[in-house]
Amino acid sequence: MPRAKDPTTPTIRKRATRKSGSAPALTGRTTLTFARFVKAEQRAALIAEAAFFRAERRGFAPGHEVEDWLAAESEVDDKLLRSAESGPPD
Repeated sequence: MPRAKDPTTPTIRKRATRKSGSAPALTGRTTLTFARFVKAEQRAALIAEAAFFRAERRGFAPGHEVEDWLAAESEVDDKLLRSAESGPPD
């Protein structure tokens, strides 16, 4: 039988467990689109290069590594999607 709620007792909430893995994976159509043009390793290399140049532009000031990576990832993904939508050159 459930306990009666007592207003003097604090409510304890449990956090949901996180799934293992570093970054969230792309899903659905996006992954398939990228897979046709570049391999995962190539995509990661493009992102790393773009993140490096972002860091270089701001003088490699520490504390912005994740911000640089996420911005570079978005930039690379946008370029890959645009090239996928335009199709192969004639």
